[in-house]
Amino acid sequence: MNHAQLTALGRALRVLGEHGEALSADTPDAKLHEVKADLRRALELLDETVTTDVPRTRCPEHPTGPVDESAPDLCLLCETRRRAARRAEYNGPAPQYQSPEPAPSRYGVRGDRPQPQQRWLPELWNGQAWQLCGTPRRDRREAELYLAAQRRGPRPAMAYRLVHEFTDYEVLRVWGTPVKVDIEPMGGGL
Repeated sequence: MNHAQLTALGRALRVLGEHGEALSADTPDAKLHEVKADLRRALELLDETVTTDVPRTRCPEHPTGPVDESAPDLCLLCETRRRAARRAEYNGPAPQYQSPEPAPSRYGVRGDRPQPQQRWLPELWNGQAWQLCGTPRRDRREAELYLAAQRRGPRPAMAYRLVHEFTDYEVLRVWGTPVKVDIEPMGGGL
């Protein structure tokens, strides 16, 4: 709530207090309509200044938190914390387990220098450079079968090669002859 809202709300409530002191059994209806208008104005100012939800608990830390009807402050979060503390009083502190070595991972433990894994990379000649075609394979025979299927396919490339990747790259076998193709049809390339 900013200062202007605070001042306007205080003024509206003071006006209502003055109306309350002036009320009597013979107050005319015109005065009651004026009180009604001032009440509406005060309520509108109050609606503008209140920005948070209605508190559901009596807890100052979690006013809009989940409700526990059995808790003295109706706050489920604080009551859960209190119950855990009471359980610790009766049962003692929870045991602290320390494993002597880390639990094994299903992916294995990596050493300081990981071992390289070998793969076979099927590549095709696109007229300018070698490019990867298909997924790198872990099995050489599977990679060669894949390239054989590519060569028999409807749109085979000019050349294919199989590259062995194991720390370094080594070309194992080349099918076809890679010829540098000028991408400009009239020889305008560099």
